[in-house]
Amino acid sequence: MVMQEKSYGFGQTVAIPFQEAVERTNAALKSEGFGVLCEIDVKKTMKEKLGVDFQPYVILGACNPPLAHQALLAEPDLGLLLPCNVVVYEVEGGSMVQAMDPESVLGIVGNPQLDVIAQQVKARMRRVMERVVG
Repeated sequence: MVMQEKSYGFGQTVAIPFQEAVERTNAALKSEGFGVLCEIDVKKTMKEKLGVDFQPYVILGACNPPLAHQALLAEPDLGLLLPCNVVVYEVEGGSMVQAMDPESVLGIVGNPQLDVIAQQVKARMRRVMERVVG
């Protein structure tokens, strides 16, 4: 499978069912030192709040505490851009798994102290994607 790149994120389609993709993503995040602070079930929320059907879709709010601590010391208001979101949703033939691009997102802050941290987070997120693919 080919990695899909966007200006604000990256990821790819994997030929596995949605729930397995969520489980693999959680495990891969953990292996790279991220905890999932929140899991938003978009399908459930759309049904409850709007009465509409939506494909299986979750947003995982991932945080690597040591890196988040460093980033917050460098830029106290950075909490506005945290945690790092990872999405998993059902597509034809499998699941899409994507992560926000921390270099792109943290780049809007304009604080050079965040550059190295963003590079470290991005490298970890790329390894997360590699692990999900297997």
